[in-house]
Amino acid sequence: MKLVKTLAEFESARKLLEDKTVGFVPTMGALHEGHASLIRRAVAECGAVVVSDFVNPTQFNNKDDFNTYPRVLEQDCAFVESLGAAVLFAPSVEDIYPAGTDYDKKVFDLGGLDRYGEGPRRPGHFNGMAQVVTRLFEIVRPDRAYFGEKDFQQLAIIEYFVRNLGLGIKIVRCPIAREADGLALSSRNKLLSPEQRAAAPHIYESILKVREMVGRMPVGKAVESVTSLIDGNSLLKTEYVEIINSLTLRPVTDWDEAEHLRLTCAVYAGHVRLIDNIEIK
Repeated sequence: MKLVKTLAEFESARKLLEDKTVGFVPTMGALHEGHASLIRRAVAECGAVVVSDFVNPTQFNNKDDFNTYPRVLEQDCAFVESLGAAVLFAPSVEDIYPAGTDYDKKVFDLGGLDRYGEGPRRPGHFNGMAQVVTRLFEIVRPDRAYFGEKDFQQLAIIEYFVRNLGLGIKIVRCPIAREADGLALSSRNKLLSPEQRAAAPHIYESILKVREMVGRMPVGKAVESVTSLIDGNSLLKTEYVEIINSLTLRPVTDWDEAEHLRLTCAVYAGHVRLIDNIEIK
């Protein structure tokens, strides 16, 4: 595996992959088993795999969150090498957003999929995400790109703008990877105190209960019930719970409003913000 940190180094490495189907796993580093599941699948399905390791400043609306985001490149490098990837690309901000260009100023059509869920609660987040993903796609030129369903809204938005822009990249959806106790794997889990980490699986336990509520109570009551269940743990505080149309991401008011439904949520454990979601139908 090659670790490359500049655009020039990456171009040299990319030329060696021209005759291969290239899979791409974009990450913000602090890699864990959730990322490993994406990389393993990409390695199994592609001739060569590129993993990026870049904490993108334009998708953080909270500067403290950006500053405290875990950065452990040396560990990430050993991790990626063990999984069989060909290249780990760890660029600088200056390479992703060169001076004199407008990469960090572009405004994207997100198809209205950013109006709900994380969108209004993290202003600018999804546009910043689109900036870095399209920039990385331009550099890496993958055939296939792999994303986990934990960031379900992000995944739906990426699928939309890849189609809309005619990028010709196959977006591969991968299931949420969880710890044995149900907690969705996330780089932010490393920021939890031992007490918060012990409490965090209560989120998944609580949202699973919604499947027992389908058709037995109104959607609004189900949202209230799940929120109360989560907040029943004193170390957790719900920011939102929504039951959404899985295609439009719009919150629903009736169980029969859409063929495919999903529950999405964001919960604070102290200052650490955790997101999760489950398919309802």
